[in-house]
Amino acid sequence: MHPILFRIPFPGWELPLLGKITSIPIYSYGVMLGLSIVVGWYLTLGLAKRDGLPQEEMANNYVFTALMAILGSRVLYVVTNPDEFKSLADIFALRRGGLVAYGGFLGGFLGSWLYLKRKKLPLLPWADVAVPSLATGLMITRVGCYLFGCDYGKRLSDTAPGVLKRLGTFPHWPEGTLDKGTGSPAWVAHVERHLVAGDASSSLPVHPTQIYESLVGLSLFALVMLQRKHQKFRGQVFLLFTFAYGFCRYSLEILRDDAERGEYGPQMAEHLLVPGGLLLLGLAYIFFIARAIELKPLRLATQAVALLPALGLFLALRPPGFAEQVLVRLSTSQWVALLTGLAAAFAYNTFSDAAKAHPERAMALELPGDEAPAAEEEAPRPKKRKKKKAKAEATPEATPEAAPEASTDESPADEGEKLKPA
Repeated sequence: MHPILFRIPFPGWELPLLGKITSIPIYSYGVMLGLSIVVGWYLTLGLAKRDGLPQEEMANNYVFTALMAILGSRVLYVVTNPDEFKSLADIFALRRGGLVAYGGFLGGFLGSWLYLKRKKLPLLPWADVAVPSLATGLMITRVGCYLFGCDYGKRLSDTAPGVLKRLGTFPHWPEGTLDKGTGSPAWVAHVERHLVAGDASSSLPVHPTQIYESLVGLSLFALVMLQRKHQKFRGQVFLLFTFAYGFCRYSLEILRDDAERGEYGPQMAEHLLVPGGLLLLGLAYIFFIARAIELKPLRLATQAVALLPALGLFLALRPPGFAEQVLVRLSTSQWVALLTGLAAAFAYNTFSDAAKAHPERAMALELPGDEAPAAEEEAPRPKKRKKKKAKAEATPEATPEAAPEASTDESPADEGEKLKPA
């Protein structure tokens, strides 16, 4: 558990803004982030090829999306923690850490939308092939968070399993490990709160929430790959991932204890506010997403289970009689998880209903080149309808009722011809 994997020796050159450099540190989080991008590249482009999306455009879009994701994750961190940045150079000092996963998702989504709109390519088919790489990215990058020690959780109880305590104990780094800070974030926080002495070798045992979220990433990867096998409409995989990650992230934030998350919104009693968000997500699953499950026993079972997290959390957080209530706010990530989860559930239900009415159209790629043949096939149809209409209008003239009128009109003329002198 160390923030730097190794150092590359470097001549002691004086560089502008950086000063004298004797070695280049290779940070564990940066390695995991780079690995997640490489894995996502092959996974996304492989799925895009399988779905019939244009390879060159998807490759360019992946690069642009990845850059926008990194930018978005940094922007959200800066907005959430403005006190950490004293100058413009601090904002670009990415080697010190400071990225928010949800900022990456939002920035990546915006980047994909901008690129694909410019190329006149559909967004939802791309989103379906991209979200599996988001799941593997969570799985890999959270390992980097664990090695660095950031995004740690709340203190474990004394009765917690010994394995969990060992995983959740973060060390006091040797002096000079990093330019900023003398220990892992959990150790620093516990020293500042006077929970451990300044010469303690490690922090108190906390929830290793980084490992929890890494396991969430693995589970979400299995979920979305299973959904791909039973996909009914474009965007289904993306919307399911967005809702499921929103539910999981909202829940994990309850265990997080790092101050960098930021808190917003009204203060309310903890046993009402936090379970209330889970209740909304559970109801969204019951009324919007579960309706798409065809097997009735499975649908009813999952709908019943969807309410258990909110109920269990309410009972766990409810204060004893006459005890003082704990007032809390939701974190930034909880607000984003709640809002995106609810929006994804509503969109999932809307697209699912449309897919039942038009199943073939719901799975169409709608690429620019696919529109021309359809227009050519439909072009002759109006002409055929006009011909039928013309025949229908001509039919009354040939009816038996019209025949006597025709013979009556001709008879005076015939009589006139007979009366003419020779």
